[in-house]
Amino acid sequence: MSAQAQMRALLDQLMGTARDGDETRQRVKFTDERVCKSHLLNCCPHDILSGTRMDLGECSKIHDLALRADYEIASKERDLFFELDAVDHLESFIADCDRRTELAKKRLAETQEEISAEVAAKAEKVHELNEEIGKLLAKAEQLGAEGNVDEAQKVLQEVEKVRSTKKDAEEEYRNSMPASSFQQQKLRVCEVCSAYLGLHDNDRRLADHFGGKLHLGFIQIREKLDQLKSREHKRSRSRERRTRRRSRSPSREKRRSPSRERERRRRHRSRSRSRGHRHSHEQSSRHKSSRDRERSSRDESRERRDGVNGRSDSRRGDDRGSGDF
Repeated sequence: MSAQAQMRALLDQLMGTARDGDETRQRVKFTDERVCKSHLLNCCPHDILSGTRMDLGECSKIHDLALRADYEIASKERDLFFELDAVDHLESFIADCDRRTELAKKRLAETQEEISAEVAAKAEKVHELNEEIGKLLAKAEQLGAEGNVDEAQKVLQEVEKVRSTKKDAEEEYRNSMPASSFQQQKLRVCEVCSAYLGLHDNDRRLADHFGGKLHLGFIQIREKLDQLKSREHKRSRSRERRTRRRSRSPSREKRRSPSRERERRRRHRSRSRSRGHRHSHEQSSRHKSSRDRERSSRDESRERRDGVNGRSDSRRGDDRGSGDF
């Protein structure tokens, strides 16, 4: 890849498809079914294992760094659930790799000389020590490349300790077998990448395997699959909690409804009582006013009667006086 192409890919990865107004690239969105969802999540096996012994070639779906940038921008605003597609893709790939590993183990069991369980256990111990030495050497090389010389020296000291332990395990294994059988190469299948490992491999061969792109690529794929599964598990648990809360809310409303009904009845009773008091007060006031009116009318009629009687008496007295006169 030329320097110009590398700069273009870097800009696509940082700014997305709309960095220079190219409408032809914007026709394919990252949500399109033709786009590889594993590539958007940076875990496609076609990308990780490219250039290795198990190179899968070009992916059948679209790979574009600019689309990955668009997805990363959009995923910050909402959840797109692309992890489900990536989990299905990686699970099928890892299942195929595990099947190949089991077939390789069966093939070795058929071709290699059969040994007793005790000798097999001793050979397994040597294999485990070889694996530990290879991992430590790969780690030391990585630390040295990063500039952590002191840490790399500490790892190399651990390697020397494991080497001494391996020497004792090899001596024990050699003494348990005939010399002719010991010279034969005992192979083992790597559980991670299904590659063959020898019992008598030197440190350089072990470091190249455990620090190689193939082995580390399979580790990356398996770790990414575990991360996606755990993320999806947490998401499903959060959805279950939401559904439980929603299902509990109607029951709470039902529990609250009797108390609300009782409160409504109390309010209705208090209102009816207040209305009854008002009505009785109005009736009493009306009754009092009618009584007062009757009293006043009676007093007026009495006054009228008294006035009429006084006038008649005065008239009679005048008539008597005039007769006397």
